[in-house]
Amino acid sequence: MTTPYATQAARITRTLFGAQSLGSAATITIFPILTILGAQLSGIPALAGLPATTYLVGQAASAFMWGAAMDRIGRRGALISGALIGTIGMLVSTVAVARMSFMLFLAGAALIGMATAALALSRFVAAEVHAPDQRARAISNVVLGGTVGAVLGPMIAGPMARVAVARGVNEFIGPYVAGAGLFALVGVLLFAWLRPEPRDLGRALAGTGGGTAAVSGPARPILTILRERPALVAVAAMIFAQMTMAMLMVITSLHMRNHDHPLTNISFVISAHVVGMYAFSIISGRLADAWGRGPVIMTGASVLVLASLAAPLSPRLVPIAVALFLLGLGWNFCYVAGSSLLADQLSPPERARTQGFNDLLLGLTSAVGSLGSGVVFAAVGYGAMGLVGAAVALIPLSLAAWWRLGARVAPVPAS
Repeated sequence: MTTPYATQAARITRTLFGAQSLGSAATITIFPILTILGAQLSGIPALAGLPATTYLVGQAASAFMWGAAMDRIGRRGALISGALIGTIGMLVSTVAVARMSFMLFLAGAALIGMATAALALSRFVAAEVHAPDQRARAISNVVLGGTVGAVLGPMIAGPMARVAVARGVNEFIGPYVAGAGLFALVGVLLFAWLRPEPRDLGRALAGTGGGTAAVSGPARPILTILRERPALVAVAAMIFAQMTMAMLMVITSLHMRNHDHPLTNISFVISAHVVGMYAFSIISGRLADAWGRGPVIMTGASVLVLASLAAPLSPRLVPIAVALFLLGLGWNFCYVAGSSLLADQLSPPERARTQGFNDLLLGLTSAVGSLGSGVVFAAVGYGAMGLVGAAVALIPLSLAAWWRLGARVAPVPAS
């Protein structure tokens, strides 16, 4: 990559890292209280999980739309629009809490989910402005922003809740006001610093040969792309890692509560899981660039199998915390390497819509995994959940091994 492109790509990546950090902090600030407010505002405990499900559905349903928008109005315009929608969603939720309106609260949750979907695509924006041998590191640098959000969000939520109480309003209004401010900061950051337009820089880089994708020519249909073995492996790695993580992560809190763990223990385990998800992104990105995408996907899937089998072995705090940490780490390896592998397969005209479709599948997988985990847990228990998670994680492991084996035995074309 030439020096001007390298300087611009580095600035874009730093900006996207900052946006991801602030956006993650905004959602983490309010996510723990979604179920509490769901029960309060609806008056029906059985509907406590509906706001979180609405959030996930909004995230999934809008991902493909954001991909199309990135082609139409550019990466910068789409990401700024996502930040604006996030701000509006937080403000709508604030009004809903003040008025005790459950339906308005669901609308706000859907808008926040849409904003999260837009920011999630920023990892692919970072990838397209880098050469192939630097893409995984660029993606991991953006994903690392989730670690900052995981630390910053809880630090903001408590004080803002106390400020709301001091002003004589519902304590949960405070975190939503903070979330609105954080999304607004994301919009300002992107407007001021996300320059030049990443789509244009990516195309210019591809034109020099520094960002050449595996294909060229007219944009192919998405299904045609997914019939190619590397693209199929990339999408499968992300989807099945997401499903494994969602199934176990969502239900672990209830499993621990059933074994009389206090809330502090449950929070510690979830924190360990979040650290596994994001804190080692730099390592996974560098490994994916150095070892190759396939070995890192296989490593991540193997760790997911190990975590799924280990989680039910003991109800004590430390073993569960270690298992959930490994669950997050395995997901991270599959997510970063899978995202990099998918980016490698796409020409500039194919990127945004294909990556948006990928994240649509990820969002649907999260929703299905979250809802299905409760059914499986109630029917057969946490031990069976671990076996199901391990079985699901074997799918990307097998597919990546199949791809790597096929690449090794492929005949060399005659010169």
